[in-house]
Amino acid sequence: IFKKYDVRYFFYNGGNDSMDTCNKISKYMQKVGYECRVMGVPKTIDNDLYGTDFTIGYDTALNTAMEAIDKIRDTATSHNRIFFVEVMGRDAGFIALNSGLATGAIGILIPEKKDSIEELFATFERAEKAGKASSIVVVAEGEKLGSIYDIAKATQNGFPSYDIRVAVLGHIQRGG
Repeated sequence: IFKKYDVRYFFYNGGNDSMDTCNKISKYMQKVGYECRVMGVPKTIDNDLYGTDFTIGYDTALNTAMEAIDKIRDTATSHNRIFFVEVMGRDAGFIALNSGLATGAIGILIPEKKDSIEELFATFERAEKAGKASSIVVVAEGEKLGSIYDIAKATQNGFPSYDIRVAVLGHIQRGG
């Protein structure tokens, strides 16, 4: 098809799979001796492509998550609630880590770090001793400790007096 339509330059944008496709197309073109320049433009909200500082889409997704978490904090504070907020990041916790840091979350759970429920409970105990009545915990969707609902349930069992809520931002971040 490339040869039939005399395609000499091919630009492709996307995430890991797309960049892998560019690599395969480029190698194939070399193998068959067809001259076509292939360029991959990294575009993924996960920001997990090697060799990039910030991929297209990451900044928007991060800012969308931060804006939502700031709004959730208003409710958490006014009703003395604990919110677990799930952000996208199946294999990479960049959105969770950076949005959690920027919004002052008391806990951030990411797939790259081996988290424990005991560590999370210790964080809640410290917050409680400091007089904190509301908190935000940001969880990447790929967290190995379990789903956000499992983590919230375990926390509710450990701290029955807490008013716990779950917010899944999901595709709101991608659509931003």
